[in-house]
Amino acid sequence: MKTNATPYQATAMDDYLFDLRGYLHLKNAVDPNDIAAMNGILDSFPKIKPDEWQGYVHRENIPQSRGVSLQQIYEAGEPFEKLIDHPSWVGLLKHYVGGEGSFDWHHGPLFIDESFACIRGAHEAIGMHSGNADCNKKLQYHYQCGKFMCGQINILISLTDIGPGDGGTMLIPGSHKANFRHPAAEGRSWDAHNNMEDVDGAIEVHMKAGDVLLFVDAITHGAAERKNPGERRMVVYRYGSTWGNFRFGYVPSPELLARLNPAARSMVYPWKHQIPPGVAPILPGFARETVEA
Repeated sequence: MKTNATPYQATAMDDYLFDLRGYLHLKNAVDPNDIAAMNGILDSFPKIKPDEWQGYVHRENIPQSRGVSLQQIYEAGEPFEKLIDHPSWVGLLKHYVGGEGSFDWHHGPLFIDESFACIRGAHEAIGMHSGNADCNKKLQYHYQCGKFMCGQINILISLTDIGPGDGGTMLIPGSHKANFRHPAAEGRSWDAHNNMEDVDGAIEVHMKAGDVLLFVDAITHGAAERKNPGERRMVVYRYGSTWGNFRFGYVPSPELLARLNPAARSMVYPWKHQIPPGVAPILPGFARETVEA
C-alpha cells in the first residue's frame, strides 16, 4: 500500500480478513523518508529517565523489561504529526471504529487517546494481554446492522525491520471474538518473562520498516522477546470514538494544535468547551472547528 493524498478505503477482502482475524498487515504504508526522519529524531532524543519530560514528550514509568515508552510522541516533530491522519489508514479507522451518522461522530470521526514510541532492546518484551473474553467495554469488537463498531483500533508503525529474533508483535488470530480466556493467560502478567512465544495459537508478525499492523485491541496480543542485538522500534497510535478521553491524562500542546490541520486537530483534541463569559478555556483559542468527515 502506497501513501498518497487520497485516503485508502477498505475493500471486501480487508473486511473479510479483519472480521476473521482481527488485524490487517498494511505493507509499505509509510514513506521511507518519513521513517528515516522519525528514526533520526529518536537517535538524537535525550536519554530521559522514567517519569521525566522532554518538552511535551513523557517517558512512561514502566518495567525495564518492557523497554522504553515515549508518550505523546506526536509532539516530537513533523514526521510524527503526519501519522495522526495518515491516508494509508485514516479511511480504515473511520470504517472500523465506525459510528458515522451517530452520536459517536458528534465531535468528529476519531480520537487518539494514546500515542507513543516503543523502543526495545535485547531480552525485552511484553506479555500476553487483552482478548474478547476479558469483557473490556472500551476494547470490544462489534459488528451490527452491516457496520463495524470497534471500541479501539491500534496502529503499529514499524520503524525498523522486524524478523525472527527481533521481538515481533504477537497475536492470536480470531481471539477478538473468543468466548473463553486462553488457558495460558492464567497467572501471566505483562512482563518479559511471560511473553507469547510458547502460547498455542499465537503468531509472530514480521514486518519491514514502513509496514503497519492495524488491529482491534480486543485481540489477544503481546510481543516476543528480542534476542538479536540492536533495537526494535515501533510507533503506536490508538484510535477510538470522540466521547473517549486520554488514557493517562495528557493534553496536547497549544503549539501542536496550532500546526495541525482541522481534521488532525479534531483527532487529538475534539472537544469544544462550553464556558461562562470571561472564563478562560483550558487551551485558549482552540475551540473545536466543524470538521467534515
